[in-house]
Amino acid sequence: MSGPLHGVRVLDLTTALSGPVCTCILGDMGADVIKVESPYGDSIRDLGPARHSGMGSMFLHTNRSKRSVALDLKSPEGKEAFLRALKKTDVFVCNIRPRAMTKLGLSYEQVVTRNPDLIYLNIVGYSSEGPYNEKPAYDDLIQAAAGIASLKAENDPARYAPIALADRVTGILAANAVLGALYHRSTTGKGQHIEVPMFESIVSLVLSDHMQGMTFEPPIGTPIFHRYASIRRPFRTTDGYMCMMVLTDRQWQKFFETAGRPEIMQDSRFSSLANRSIHIDELYAIVSEIFSTNSTLHWIQLLEAADIPVAKIETMESLFTHPHLMKSGFFKTIEHPSEGTIRSLGVSSKWSATQPEPTRPAPRLGEHTDEVLSELGFSEERIQAMFASNAAIGERK
Repeated sequence: MSGPLHGVRVLDLTTALSGPVCTCILGDMGADVIKVESPYGDSIRDLGPARHSGMGSMFLHTNRSKRSVALDLKSPEGKEAFLRALKKTDVFVCNIRPRAMTKLGLSYEQVVTRNPDLIYLNIVGYSSEGPYNEKPAYDDLIQAAAGIASLKAENDPARYAPIALADRVTGILAANAVLGALYHRSTTGKGQHIEVPMFESIVSLVLSDHMQGMTFEPPIGTPIFHRYASIRRPFRTTDGYMCMMVLTDRQWQKFFETAGRPEIMQDSRFSSLANRSIHIDELYAIVSEIFSTNSTLHWIQLLEAADIPVAKIETMESLFTHPHLMKSGFFKTIEHPSEGTIRSLGVSSKWSATQPEPTRPAPRLGEHTDEVLSELGFSEERIQAMFASNAAIGERK
């Protein structure tokens, strides 16, 4: 079964996480993703546990479904090979600052004449239309700049989300943009330049929930949705933590009846959604006291029987034996040619006709350099010379 992007070629000049997340999604969808790396490799190759140098766990997960070509783009031969690949590609994705791309001669304006139908997507830190457009951007920096760390500081010391949230969300948005551009090209025949700024992407994510009173002009209140910022979530039980998600008057009434405290709904502070939002900390203090009297299993069984949305708080370790994930086949076991048996994450969406799946394990540095140069029409003599001069790095077939 071929993925929905079978036949699409993607040239990937990205490092770290945001760009590789984008191109991994495209690769899982069946695109032929050619990852162009420097002779030193992607900066995250050694991030996380590894059996061999340059093949860390983080790299393995975000760079599957790709081929690796290692080129020195500052050498004439490496640059020639890259431009030849660019001429034959449908989508080009990079996450290098625009000034550096211009110095390399690879800005959109510099390359579009070689491939007028090209979809050129650049993930940047900040929009080119603002004064921060050349600032460096990494996940922690963007989480800080977008206010995520301050949300954590409402009741606790400031801290970042314990996942690479800014990188991964931006990568997903970038992949979404590529899909839209491919459809546009299929109907018009025209490529285009797309800029995906991390800062604006994450500010949009944050303020979608926290605009609140600032939605209106003039403002009729302050930002921050206090229900999301409350320290009362999740709830501690006698042996762990759990989550309960109730919103409507009926759900709250049912919860308090099940918990043996029906009188609480008679309190005017909690009698409506608007009032509960204002007094959310007081409400959650009462709920926390209730949950602290018994075990997680007790409450989950009791509330599920009452059809109240509830969940146990899982740990990173427990996810690997989660009964639902085990049954749904979410985890995949693959044999990597150099790294042995690897547990991989499946594609979460289910398609009836063109199911996306990882097409190949993450590549070793330059594993496909020889192969791709040959596909681009370079003679064996030219390829040998490029390897000899270190314009190309990798494994010879």
